[in-house]
Amino acid sequence: MALVSGGFSDPPKELSVRALVLAAGRGTGLYPFTDTRPKAMLPVAGEKLLDSALEKLRAAGVTDVVMVVGHCADKIINYFSGGAAHGMTIQYVRQNDPTDIRDAIRLSRDHFQPGEGFLLVYADVLTSGNIYRHVIQTFGSFNQPVAAICHTPQAQNFGTVYLDADMRITRLVEKPSQKEVGNYVLAGVFVMPYKLFDLLEGQEMVESLNEIISSTGLRSAIWEEPWLDAQRPWDLLKGNQMVMRTWTGARVSGTVQLRGAVQFRGPVWIESEVVIESGASIFGPCFIGKGSFLGNGVLVRSNTSIGAGCTIGFGVELKNCVLLDKVQVGRLSYIGDSVVGEGAYIGSGTLTVNHNLDRTEIVLPLKDGMVNSGSDKLGAFVGDGAHVGASNTLAAGAVIAPDQVVPHRYTYPGGGD
Repeated sequence: MALVSGGFSDPPKELSVRALVLAAGRGTGLYPFTDTRPKAMLPVAGEKLLDSALEKLRAAGVTDVVMVVGHCADKIINYFSGGAAHGMTIQYVRQNDPTDIRDAIRLSRDHFQPGEGFLLVYADVLTSGNIYRHVIQTFGSFNQPVAAICHTPQAQNFGTVYLDADMRITRLVEKPSQKEVGNYVLAGVFVMPYKLFDLLEGQEMVESLNEIISSTGLRSAIWEEPWLDAQRPWDLLKGNQMVMRTWTGARVSGTVQLRGAVQFRGPVWIESEVVIESGASIFGPCFIGKGSFLGNGVLVRSNTSIGAGCTIGFGVELKNCVLLDKVQVGRLSYIGDSVVGEGAYIGSGTLTVNHNLDRTEIVLPLKDGMVNSGSDKLGAFVGDGAHVGASNTLAAGAVIAPDQVVPHRYTYPGGGD
């Protein structure tokens, strides 16, 4: 595959498609999960956001990637290494003090050549289909810079895109007022000219894009399938559902051990070396990661994702939740509408409450203060390595920090709190 750069006001020549993947962001709004990992390493439907992005890039014909890493950079580098597992080559650029997109792109300049067009990708954006292929095809039709755009119910959180009658982008507004909020927002995927590096030396990203609009033009690639840029921890539940809605059949490894009668229904995806004891019921869509154990009588309800190496005890019910790797849930517990971090321990008989008695919208204590989720049904968010003792009831919207210890709820001989 090649990009022809004539539409970029550079000498026409064919150039290989290369991607600049921005994966340095921390995602502070996704506390408590991004304290201990980059935002792009958060999991959805059994797959990390960055895994999903790279797989779709490879399917679109992109095999050469320059990736900007910053917060918890080694977690990305150690996991993806040189990219061989994804059939591509990855070079890394460290953004030691991640500030903004402009800085991340400027740091990558030396990895590209003048006249070279490239695919610019925000790694933490999730789509149900292959948005990269769509953007590359749009470029092939018009031979001009391209920006993917989409509808989103949270348009006020993103820059507004203005279009003309031919669906060409005419103007971008980074922080629109209420009157300026439009129907389309930038979807985080672009085909950009090398000229972008020059523009960013003296101005911000949106200003640079507006200059490209006025000089060479900027085409829109309208993305009409589901799209999500996770901003808050409950968005992981939305992303999980978004991906699982596309599943149409079961995928069960031949190494799965069923130790007795187990009930399955719907699209159930189970990886290798999973052990499921007698009496369990697994209702899809759901995902169970490699090497996990599900005890007798476990009920896994739809839109649940269980990471690798998890242990789920006798009689546990899991519903619409995301469990990261190596989570332990003690017997007779209920985890619903919740996210549980890697290596967390949930004691026996623990219940997550997922609504207020008066059905008001649930407000959560996050790093930037008390935040209204906009939902009246939401469970708990438990950080990596946290320990929740037995017989606890976690209130709707409870947030537990990484490595925090919540004591057992003793009733005899009078201990506890």
